[in-house]
Amino acid sequence: MAKGLFKSGMIVSAMTMLSRILGLVRDAVVANLLGAGLAADVFLFANRIPNFFRRLFAEGAFAQAFVPVLSEIKEKHGDDEVRIFVAQAAGTLGTILLGVTLLGVIGSPVIAALFGATWFVDWWQGGENAAKFVLASALLKLTIPYLFFISLVALCGAVLNVYNRFSVAAFTPVLLNLSIISSAVFLHEQFEQGAYALAIGVFIGGVIQLAFQIPFMGKLGVLSKPKFAWRAPHIVKVRKLMLPAIFGVSVSQINLLLDTIIAAALMTGSIAWLYYSDRLIEFPLGLFGIAIATVILPTLSKLHATDKAENFQHTMDWGVRFVLLLGIPAMGGLMVISPLIISVLFGHGEFKNSDVDNIAAVSAGVAAYSVGLVSFMLIKVLAPGFYARQDTKTPVKIGIKAMVLNMVFNLALAPFIGYLGLALATSLSATCNAFLLYHALKREGVYSVSRFTLFFAAKSVLATLAMVGTVYWLSQQLIWRDEGLFTQLWVLGFLLVCAMFMYFLVLFVFGVRLSTIKEIRAVEE
Repeated sequence: MAKGLFKSGMIVSAMTMLSRILGLVRDAVVANLLGAGLAADVFLFANRIPNFFRRLFAEGAFAQAFVPVLSEIKEKHGDDEVRIFVAQAAGTLGTILLGVTLLGVIGSPVIAALFGATWFVDWWQGGENAAKFVLASALLKLTIPYLFFISLVALCGAVLNVYNRFSVAAFTPVLLNLSIISSAVFLHEQFEQGAYALAIGVFIGGVIQLAFQIPFMGKLGVLSKPKFAWRAPHIVKVRKLMLPAIFGVSVSQINLLLDTIIAAALMTGSIAWLYYSDRLIEFPLGLFGIAIATVILPTLSKLHATDKAENFQHTMDWGVRFVLLLGIPAMGGLMVISPLIISVLFGHGEFKNSDVDNIAAVSAGVAAYSVGLVSFMLIKVLAPGFYARQDTKTPVKIGIKAMVLNMVFNLALAPFIGYLGLALATSLSATCNAFLLYHALKREGVYSVSRFTLFFAAKSVLATLAMVGTVYWLSQQLIWRDEGLFTQLWVLGFLLVCAMFMYFLVLFVFGVRLSTIKEIRAVEE
């Protein structure tokens, strides 16, 4: 099982890396096309709303409720029952989403007014932000249908993951990035406002992702005609698990949306700065945290269904150890070299030509988000410890506490440091969320961090300090700020190689070997 989990994790990480790289390319195209001004704020606003609901209801609450039930059915009843269950889930979810999507498209001005209240007020009173409200209302008509397609993609991906077809679901986001990039390149000149081309790319990307996964579902033999089955026993079970799960692992998404609402009232550029900062944080989070969470949830669900409590504990400990291995150096590295990364990715076109120092603004946002990076990752590993046992009540209580704390931190920090306060508040609330999840797991006797993992964490921190010191010193010796893209790429590559070499060298000196990383049942020191 250890080798299988590690191999699956590496496959998902590799596919996710490809997706995240293309995602950064996509963001570079957006930054070049729209900069960090009005159009960028509005497109990112219009794109974030369906993405928020997608992560909240589809990849968040639905997946966390659906996977454990599906795993239980597969283990106890076989593939025929799985086929019926998938048809019922697809028919029920699809019908509801179709209705929500149609209402969203028709009522896009209402949604824009709800989540961008200050823009709506300016539009009503003829203020300077009136154009933002008008553009947001129009773009939402193109981006909201993405929710319908991507939610069904999430359902297919969950089924594929349960059957250990992790690479298919992990590769799928690549298609969205390619769609947005292609639309930006080939369609932006067709519109007076380039944001329309990007919104069309989002719509097309949703269609392509769903079409890509359906053949793989057919190959597994789990495809059949969708059927609306609101009262079917297994669907009722998913519904009951799903409602509280909304406030569990998806709390970070609610926090991000609240940040967007508050940022809309701050100076122009705040939404874009937060977005680009969050995108850099999403790279290591998706590459390591989400990748491990993707492979660990079906495994934990199976272990719970077969009553293997000891293996459950060891598997969770392995997930935490893997997150610490990669999350701690990612946090330190981003804090040191984010200005160079931002300059390489976004420091072109409208982004660079702005009167505002966008590179410095985004770099500061990255530093604020980095404070909570390890916590973001730990949430992805700790939350499945509840959902795999079909316990969604505990995370909902913790989720509400974290949301309240996030708003308290927002109100305490945003008036003084603006958008940086929003980023820092998100990091602080995520840290509280991770701590409360762990405390609950330990109290229930489900998981307690091993002494081995604690020693491992200490070694990782020391190795990261050595890495950060080395990279910081090298970055001060090298000239890159006023150089061309090629030189900046060379410097960035050199610093990344040096960072990896120093980090793993120090770990090796401390006795960490590949077997330490791969083995689930670690030998206590």
